Amino acid sequence: MEVRLLKKAGKYLESLNEPIKSRIKRALNKLSIEPPQGDIKNIEGSNEYRLRIGDYRIIFEIRNDNIEISEIGLRGQIYKRR
Repeated sequence: MEVRLLKKAGKYLESLNEPIKSRIKRALNKLSIEPPQGDIKNIEGSNEYRLRIGDYRIIFEIRNDNIEISEIGLRGQIYKRR
């Protein structure tokens, strides 16, 4: 599977400090494995999933064998924007 970051998610990822950024990038690489690996759960009432990486969450959808990352953020803030 191919992992694609939307513009908002890419900007947030680039704004993080290097240790956290590399930890998230390693988790994104595991998403491309078939089946995706990590602490993944479906977000109730939607087609989206979340990947937990410590205090950070990655919100994504699986579309036609592509994983589209829509948001990356801290646990306490990412769900408030939904």
